[in-house]
Formats: sequence, C-alpha cells, structure tokens
Amino acid sequence: MCRNIKTLYNFEPPTTHDEIHAAAVQYVRKVSGMQKPSRANEAAFERAVHEIAHVTEHLLEALVTTAAPRDREVEAARRRARAEERFATR
Repeated sequence: MCRNIKTLYNFEPPTTHDEIHAAAVQYVRKVSGMQKPSRANEAAFERAVHEIAHVTEHLLEALVTTAAPRDREVEAARRRARAEERFATR
C-alpha cells in the first residue's frame, strides 16, 4: 500500500471530500507509476481519480462500526512519533 494513503474511516470530524480526493490521487499515481500524466493520459488519469474518490465515498458511507471515532490529532501525533523513530538520525 502506498505510504501516503492514510486511513479515512471512523474519524471525528468525518473525512472530507478533499482528503478522499487526495487519497484517490495517491492511489492512481501508485498504480499507474506516474506522478503527473502526459497530456495523452491526463483524461484517463483524472477520470480514474474521480471514479475512485466516488467509490471511496460510497464505501465510507456504507461501513458500520461500534468503535468510538478516532481523533485526528491523536492519530497525527502517532504518525509523527513513528516517523521520528523511523527517520531519526543516530
């Protein structure tokens, strides 16, 4: 899985359209192997991003959980701590 794609489900406040779109862009970049598509591939790239974002929104709406929503700040702090530990200069 692409490291830049973060969990989007069960957060308070809920995941925004922009976050879903950013995850879709990362996914399409990873699958296609292209950071920025050529003009010939731009329409297909953008269509894929749009469709994946749309499907992701439906998925997030349909999922059910009894777990308490996660706090964005707590999760961000955990990611920062893992990154510090992983990339710390020794």
